[in-house]
Amino acid sequence: MPTPKKGARLGGSATQQAHLLSNLAASLFEHGAIKTTDAKAKMLRPYAEKIITKAKSGTLADRRAVLKLIPHKDVVAHLFDELGPKFEGREGGYTRTIKLENRTGDNAPMSQISLVLEETVTSEATRATRAAASKQAEAEEAKAEEAQAENTEASSEESAE
Repeated sequence: MPTPKKGARLGGSATQQAHLLSNLAASLFEHGAIKTTDAKAKMLRPYAEKIITKAKSGTLADRRAVLKLIPHKDVVAHLFDELGPKFEGREGGYTRTIKLENRTGDNAPMSQISLVLEETVTSEATRATRAAASKQAEAEEAKAEEAQAENTEASSEESAE
């Protein structure tokens, strides 16, 4: 028998928590962003990121595994066909959580969790830096080859004299 999870569960039992996370993830993938409580957003983030990682590979086995977690065929199709290819260049950090004001009825802390679909400035800068470094390395190799060619020509002229 597995050790029970410490602390309070979202919803009530383990199955209710699994259904809650499944529905939250389906809403996140369908709408791109959802507003929920901080506790639910913190639980949803790793759950959704693992699903997106499976959607990036796009194999049939991964699709079936995701369908076990999210039993909404249209949402899973949208995830694998449209969202998965958008995250191909990303190694992680597919979601972002933004804290909002507390809910008016019960003063619960609220957050907005959303998918990060745009290119980040750091990835563009990294790509530009790598391109510049490769150009510089090619230029240095060309200079080294020219210097080596000059040295061989000079040495051959000295030996000819």
